[in-house]
Amino acid sequence: MSFETLRFETEGHLGILTLNRPERLNALSKQLTLDLMELVGQLESDDDIRVVIVTGEGRAFCAGADIKERAENPGDFSIQRSSRLISPTFRRLERLPQVTIAAINGPAAGGGLELAMACDLRIASTTARMGLPEITLGILPGAGGTQRLPRLVGPARAKQMMLFGTLVDATQAHEWGIVNELAEPDDLMPKAREWADVLLERPPISLSNIKWAVNVAMDADVDTGISFEQRASTIVAMTEDRVEGYNAFVEKRKPKFEGR
Repeated sequence: MSFETLRFETEGHLGILTLNRPERLNALSKQLTLDLMELVGQLESDDDIRVVIVTGEGRAFCAGADIKERAENPGDFSIQRSSRLISPTFRRLERLPQVTIAAINGPAAGGGLELAMACDLRIASTTARMGLPEITLGILPGAGGTQRLPRLVGPARAKQMMLFGTLVDATQAHEWGIVNELAEPDDLMPKAREWADVLLERPPISLSNIKWAVNVAMDADVDTGISFEQRASTIVAMTEDRVEGYNAFVEKRKPKFEGR
C-alpha cells in the first residue's frame, strides 16, 4: 500500500502504520486524513493483518489538526469537508477487527491524542506529552475526545484537561490511565513489537470478539453487553482454534492458532 502522507508496512500478520509528515509534526492535513481513511477502509476487509502498530515519523506522534493549512485556505471547502471525516475515520479505526497499538513517540495533541485513544492499547515514550488544547484555539475536541477521554480518566480529570487545554507529561498520562505503559524512547517500538508478538500468538477470532465485546460494553447497558458477550462466546466456541486451545492444554504444549 502506497500513500502520500503515511507509510504502511507489513511483517507477516503485523501492520505498522507510520504518520509521515515529520516537517509538520505529523499534523492531520487534508491529504493525511484522506490517506488514513483509505487505509482504514482497506484494513476493514483484510483478514491477513491481525495487529496494527500506529506511530509517527520523527519527533512527534501527531500534533493534531493542521491548523496552518486551514488558516491559509479558509475558503477551501474541500479542507473543511475532509476535517469532518476525521471523527468517523477514528470511529472506524476503533472498530477494526485488528488489535491496534498506539506507540506514542512524542507530542500527541488534539487530534493526535484522539487518534491514540481510538486505538485499543497505548504505549508512550517517557518524553511524550499529550492533551486536548482545542479550547486555546476557540474550538473543542471534535474527533471523539470529549467522549473517549472521560471513559479513560473519568469526567473530572477529562474536564480539567479540556477546559484548561494544558498538556500532561507521560508519567501523568500513565498514572491517569490514558496510556497503558511507558517506555524509554529507544525502547518504544521494541516494546510495541513485543506486545504485538504476544497478540499474534493469540487466537485472532477470540481477539476480535473480545475487542468488540468491550467496545459494546462502553456504548451500551449491561444487559445488552452481556447478550453480545454470549453471542460472541458461542461464535468462539465453534472455532477450530478453540479445539486447538483445549487440546494443547491437555497435551501440555503450546497452541498454534490459525484463525479458523
